Parts: sequence; C-alpha cells; structure tokens
Amino acid sequence: MVRGFAAEVGSEHPLAGAILARAEAERVDRPAAAEFGYEPGRGVSARVEDRRVAVGSLAQVTELGLDLAGLEGEAESAAVAGRTPLAVSVDDQVAGLLVVADELKPGADTAVAELRALGLEVWVLTGDARPTAEAVAARAGIERVVAEVLPQDKVAHVERLQAAGRRVAMVGDGINDAPALARADLGIAIGTGTDVAMAASDVTLVGGDLRGVVTAIALSRRTVGTIKSGLFWAFAYNAALVPVAMGALYPLLGVLLSPVLAAAAMAMSSVSVVSNALRLRRFRPPAGPEAILHPPLGERIAEYAYLAAIAAVAVAVGTAALAMAHAGMAGRG
Repeated sequence: MVRGFAAEVGSEHPLAGAILARAEAERVDRPAAAEFGYEPGRGVSARVEDRRVAVGSLAQVTELGLDLAGLEGEAESAAVAGRTPLAVSVDDQVAGLLVVADELKPGADTAVAELRALGLEVWVLTGDARPTAEAVAARAGIERVVAEVLPQDKVAHVERLQAAGRRVAMVGDGINDAPALARADLGIAIGTGTDVAMAASDVTLVGGDLRGVVTAIALSRRTVGTIKSGLFWAFAYNAALVPVAMGALYPLLGVLLSPVLAAAAMAMSSVSVVSNALRLRRFRPPAGPEAILHPPLGERIAEYAYLAAIAAVAVAVGTAALAMAHAGMAGRG
C-alpha cells in the first residue's frame, strides 16, 4: 500500500489529500514516483520502484478487467456505509483497498433543509459509487442523487435541467466541478476549494460553510424584492403627480400645482426608494428552515408597517400640496 500512497503525490484531488494526510500521520515513507497520469473521474497512476501502480475507483477496475481478489465484500460494505473504496493495483493486479470517508461539512444538513424551505430542489451530483452517494445524501436529507458521473457528464446533466426549463445553481469546490459551475445559471464555489472552481463560478463563498449558499440566495431574493418595490413607488408617484402638475385637475377643481410644490412632492419618490433600499442593511441570514417557512411575527409587522407608513406619507404630501395649491389659487382669486 506504500506504493499506493506514492502514486497520489501528483494529484490535487481532495481524496488524494486525505490519503497523503493519513500517510503522513502514520509516518509512512513514500518512495519516489514518476510518469504520473490522471484520468478525471477514474483515478491516478504512476511508476513507483519500477512497477506500474494505479489508484482509482472500482469503475476503473471494472473497465480494466481486473479481479478484486476477494475484496468485493469489503468494498460493498464500505460503500453502503457512505465511504469511498479505492482499489490499488500493482502491475495490473489488485493489491488492496484504500477506504476514504466523505464526511459531511458542518451545517450541511441544515443548509439543505433551508434550501428546500426556500422552494428549491436539491440534488447530489457526484462521481462516487451509487451506494456511497446515497448513504451520504441520506445523512444530508437529499433525495435526488445522480452518481458515478464523469466531469463532462456533470455539464450534460446541468444542460438537461436547463433544457427542461429549470434554472440551475451549481455548488462545487473541485477541479472536476469547474465546467459545470461555468455552465450553470449560477455557479457557487466554496472558498476552501480549488482556484479553478472559484474562477469558473459567479459567486465564491468565504470559508466552507454551506449555509452561505442559503444566505446568498436569500439576500439576492430580498434585493430583487427591494428593487421591485422601489420601482413600484417611483412609478406610483409619477403616475399620480405628473398629470396633476400638468394641470389635469384644473378643469375639474380649478387647481394648478406650483412647480415648487410639484418638485417637493416628487422628492418623496426618491426618499421612498432610498429608505426602502437602506432596509437591506438590516438583513440577517435565516435562523433556520422554520424561520423561512414561517417568518417571525415582528418581522412581518415591520414589513407591513413600513409599507403603510410610506403610503400614509405619500397621501399626506399629496394632500398638502393640493391644499396649498388650492389656497394659492383662492388667494389670487
């Protein structure tokens, strides 16, 4: 197995990092490796001590027509337990298994629950064997699993969802995720991942907390909602007061709105838009799925109170402008 550790030295894959970290912890001496090769989604190979060593997935072993040498049961047990079995072969003979546990990131299950509360479907798209992928997905509360996927197939799956009319957000941190991150409608890279993934994404999270995905989506939705409400109030002011300033009420009420009063009233449009936008400073990440599905009563009251206050001020300003205009007309009369 020492040769297997040595073959992983040239790889940047997270699994290779885990294997090398264990080798260092065990103080295993690694012989020099040469002729390093890497097949995306399958594994690595190298020449170690004049012998050809390969470390890769069980799919690679099957494709090469190698015999697992009685290790099938151990490989299956590891996969069902949510671990990734890697076969180590020396000169086209399976020499043993390396088992790597793909642990959930802290808060991953909470992030999945919050994403579902936001009305989003959550999928696992992975190159791991199906038993391993399903075991890990079950711990995170994810039902949709697409396993044993090569890097180019991740892009194809994103394109299929888009062709079906879905808007796709892809979250990833590895080199193999980069093409899918670039193809998705929204690519989100984990800040602790590879530089290639971050370069291909639209959003890069600071740190590795997956709840940052929820925060990013919730904040973007709040921002879009704020923009829409700002546009509504701006157009409402224009629709109501521009005709008045043009003399629309003169035939009926004999009222002409002074340009000075019209300017003062229209300034409220900017005030409402700016004050509405400033409310984003009070945004806080969702406290949990329940807070998304059923926002706190105080938060809902504050939202409606703001809208009611803006409407009341608008009516008051409009009424005062009309009253002053009417008084001015009466004084000249």
